[in-house]
Amino acid sequence: MKKFENKVVLVTGASSGIGRATAVAFAKEGAKVIVAARRVKEGGETVELIKQVGSEGLFIQTDVTQEEQVKNLIEKIVEIYGRVDCAFNNAGCLTVNSITEETVENYEQVFNVNVKGVFLCLKYEISQMLKQGGGTIVNCASILGLTGLSPTHLYSASKHAVLGLTKTVALEVAQSNIRVNAVCPGVIDTDLARPFFSIPFYREFINKHPMGRVGKEEEVANAVVFLCSDQASFITGEHLVIDGGFMAQ
Repeated sequence: MKKFENKVVLVTGASSGIGRATAVAFAKEGAKVIVAARRVKEGGETVELIKQVGSEGLFIQTDVTQEEQVKNLIEKIVEIYGRVDCAFNNAGCLTVNSITEETVENYEQVFNVNVKGVFLCLKYEISQMLKQGGGTIVNCASILGLTGLSPTHLYSASKHAVLGLTKTVALEVAQSNIRVNAVCPGVIDTDLARPFFSIPFYREFINKHPMGRVGKEEEVANAVVFLCSDQASFITGEHLVIDGGFMAQ
């Protein structure tokens, strides 16, 4: 029997990149996967990949910065499947600017998606998991939630906040059979990161990864699946670094 046979798994930001790879990884383990994202065409493509590996997929268009949409997302999943066993809160965005050139608009965009989005998802996922008697959640943070890299000021600050949410929420629900953890990827070859690969400071950042390469989306996906599995049953409030050794330096 596959690890997530008959489990219902939600992945936000699943229209591409780490989210898509994670949705497919859960599907390979037998999960029914709900793909939540803003982009309809790309979300549908993820569902097709899920079906190709023999599992059930459903796309629900969702903007995680909008509370009513997140609330409706969870309600619709429960209406169809009756529960939410696992969730990967992955939707995110990135800006790269000098602090003197950053804008309030960029601040609001980054914090709305990376922090408010995770907060809203946690709020409604936890509410449902308390009703059903348990579940597991993984938030997508970053190694830049553990250290700093100029000029990713807003992104780094937002990912520090994600880790704060992860730890505090995990403590709140630790005795309710709900585990909450985070993954902290280094540089991963995704649509989000790829446009920055040619920028000198980012190139230098990449070259400092001891393994001499960027990570693969599937390598993060495998870590998320592990943290949601019974193999990680005594792990909560933690972050798993997936960075080719960068933070070991």
